Amino acid sequence: MKELIKELILDWQSTQWFSGTSRETQPAHVPNKATIIIGVRRAGKSTLMNQIAERHLQSGVLKENILYINFFDDRLSSLKNLGPDLIMQAYYGLYPQKKSTETVYCFFDEIQELPQWESFIDRLMRTEVVEIYLTGSSAQMLSSDIGTQMRGRALSWELFPFSFKEFTSRVGILNYPPFNTKDRLLLENKFQEYWHSGGFPEVYGLDKMLRVKIHQEYFNSIMFRDLVERHDVSHPKAMMELARYLLENIASLYSINNLTGFLKSMGFGLSKTLVAEYLNWFEDAYFLFTVRLFDASYRRSNANPKKIYCVDHAFVRSVTSGILVNSGHLLENIVFMQLRRHSNEVYYYKTNNGREIDFVQKDQYGRINLIQVCEAIVNPATRDRELSALEIAMEELKVDMSYLVTLNETEIVKLKNGMVEIIPLWKFLLVMDEKI
Repeated sequence: MKELIKELILDWQSTQWFSGTSRETQPAHVPNKATIIIGVRRAGKSTLMNQIAERHLQSGVLKENILYINFFDDRLSSLKNLGPDLIMQAYYGLYPQKKSTETVYCFFDEIQELPQWESFIDRLMRTEVVEIYLTGSSAQMLSSDIGTQMRGRALSWELFPFSFKEFTSRVGILNYPPFNTKDRLLLENKFQEYWHSGGFPEVYGLDKMLRVKIHQEYFNSIMFRDLVERHDVSHPKAMMELARYLLENIASLYSINNLTGFLKSMGFGLSKTLVAEYLNWFEDAYFLFTVRLFDASYRRSNANPKKIYCVDHAFVRSVTSGILVNSGHLLENIVFMQLRRHSNEVYYYKTNNGREIDFVQKDQYGRINLIQVCEAIVNPATRDRELSALEIAMEELKVDMSYLVTLNETEIVKLKNGMVEIIPLWKFLLVMDEKI
């Protein structure tokens, strides 16, 4: 096994690795802390690690000082029994002169595949001269969750599939506001591509058949590798049916009672507790996300029906039949993911008279942003409905500015309590950093 690890180390050092598109997420290394990149599989975590390694090389680090191991490599499966100490034994077997004298830059991909990885990394940081970068596909790797196990030695960064801004950067469009007519037409065209292909890097530029096939393979990998195997799920068929049902009803309200009832109708007698656990596991894998009601009382917020969203809108179209998924719900999903990239405090809201606001987001400064999503408001009744709901919510939450995101319309509307900016989705996705 030690000789195999040496071979893998040398293979990576001698390969011209893929560095891909620059990401908005740029992890900053903090001395004496492991840098952890977490997110759904195939979102580009390995590529981001390659970019970090490339920057080290450009700053003068030698290739021999970089140690890369991918724990998804099936040839390393016996490490689970033999122990991870073989990794450093193999590395220092190749470069004995570097031990305790030079910094070794350790890149460990999908570290959660290694049992008791936290104690290994903790010991490595205490006993060796190292700088450590890790990737994983479990939200349990957030620094707040592993702080006790690693004694505060980790800082986590979330990575999602491409945002629209990253997507346009990938195809060489770097012009952002102010937009001229040519920019607008070009970006509207590129949004149509993003609408169909979504944000997973690997599917960009593929025809529909290949894109759907790859998305479906992602779905199966997430279900079996990140969920069934990781959690030793005793009812995998029930979990699969639940996942498909939620995808078919994306951006819709659900309750544990109705999900349990659905599974019962399919012949699965699962308890409410187990169904709730499945939902937590979906979110842990960065696959599906639950949005609660915005309420000062956590009990009321948690007791009310919740909404469900997926990590990628095009993924939904590829995996479901499409019978129940409408384009308005997919637009809402795109907006949710853009908000989620910036904050995990995203909610929906119901006014005192029962009108629903799609999103309430609390930013890092504690400010409240209201965002409503609607395909089009050319119909006067639709326009009045959406604006009046925002007006009531703005009054109740003491907010003087909100956003109505549509496909194409642009307008500033003055209400008695403030302003509503009606903004096309493609533009909202590009300029939201400055807006909310």
